[in-house]
Amino acid sequence: MSDIMLNVVSTDDNRRRKTSEHINDKHKRFVRKRRGLERRGFLRAKQNNPRKGQSNHGQTPWQNGAKPSKAPPAAAATQSSSSPHAPKCSGAVNSAGCRPSASTNSSAPFAFTVRNNPGQSNKTANLKSPAAAASSASAAPRSCKPGAAALPSGSRPLGNPTKYLAIDCEMVGTGPKGCVSQLARCSIVSYEGDVVYDKFIKPSDPVTDYRTRWSGIRWSDLTKATPYVDARKEILRLLVGKVVIGHAIHNDFKVLGYSHPASLTRDTSRSPLLNQKAGFSDRECASLKRLTKAIFNRDIQTGRKGHCSVEDAKATMELYKVVEAEWEAALASKP
Repeated sequence: MSDIMLNVVSTDDNRRRKTSEHINDKHKRFVRKRRGLERRGFLRAKQNNPRKGQSNHGQTPWQNGAKPSKAPPAAAATQSSSSPHAPKCSGAVNSAGCRPSASTNSSAPFAFTVRNNPGQSNKTANLKSPAAAASSASAAPRSCKPGAAALPSGSRPLGNPTKYLAIDCEMVGTGPKGCVSQLARCSIVSYEGDVVYDKFIKPSDPVTDYRTRWSGIRWSDLTKATPYVDARKEILRLLVGKVVIGHAIHNDFKVLGYSHPASLTRDTSRSPLLNQKAGFSDRECASLKRLTKAIFNRDIQTGRKGHCSVEDAKATMELYKVVEAEWEAALASKP
């Protein structure tokens, strides 16, 4: 008589194993979702804090999602007044009703370390204090900030970027019927488009025509403006030794009573390279508005509140960067 062997498998063991695997999968999905929400910052401190009896793995309460009791001492902000007489800019870009920024703030960032699971490297994140975040958001007038222009791939400055400045000036009229142009606002931007100088300037003579439709200057802008003599010294101190870019820049130099070296001057209104890019004839003296529209498909100098000198200076620098390589190579090839 042969032996019969029976394999008895308990259904309870199978059910228990499947239940355990299901719980593990569900927990893993929960952990993945929670980490994703933590990275995006959606979890609040109450939701992210560990429950009673659980370890926080050596993390500080703020690393677990709670807010710090106070900011680090290094996050103190310092302020420097650049144009206390003018309100900050507000409104849309095409309103062109921008005003020089009243002040700039700077705060030191602080860092914290996020401890990961064993076997993973720790990550350090740098955060700006609220004062620094507000400062970076309001560093440039909002209504003076044109959209970023698409530059050719691999475009980079041929020389030192700190040596390039773009300038634009707004004038008002003095004398009989406002026939004499005098400086009322000057804006200077860097190669990267950052505002280096932007102030209202009070002319030496009484203003008889504010030319608001084009200049954007009003009576209230000049009541506490910087006197012309002081502003001129500040501006010339910035321009000396720099490559200065402007559109019809001879008009800007004229109201400043200044003559810049021709080898360091770039006038975008007289550039055949830009005219070719825009589809104009080489000798045509195209306006800044037409060139910007033709090359970047962007509108500037719109609205009824006048031009914005910061917007115009930024557009001028962007136009120069489009043909910078060809322009500088042509100048270098001349004897």
